[in-house]
Amino acid sequence: MLVDAPCSGTGTLRRNPDIKWRAVDLPQLHAAQRAILDAAATLLKPGGRLVYATCSVLREENEAVVEEFLAAHGDFSQIPVNEIFARRGVPLTLDGAAMRLWPHRHDTDGFFAAVVEKA
Repeated sequence: MLVDAPCSGTGTLRRNPDIKWRAVDLPQLHAAQRAILDAAATLLKPGGRLVYATCSVLREENEAVVEEFLAAHGDFSQIPVNEIFARRGVPLTLDGAAMRLWPHRHDTDGFFAAVVEKA
């Protein structure tokens, strides 16, 4: 299941420089992201995987959301994205367990994705 969470869009700043002038309520976004992730998790059967994704480069919308989710849901664990890519022959090496694409490193918008699996 894919959760393409609503976010600040900071990963698209290169293409959309006007977003730096938009008012963003990060605590409200964070709460909405957590609520959506929690709701989506209830739809998974054991062994099911959920991909949490944003087009944000902010830790508050990405790693923090996943870390809080995992702390609250002991029946889920994070699957390192590098392992998934390696099994499928994707030649992309990433730092950490999640996928984080940066405009200056990957010549794309900024993206984040983490994979969690229900025990």
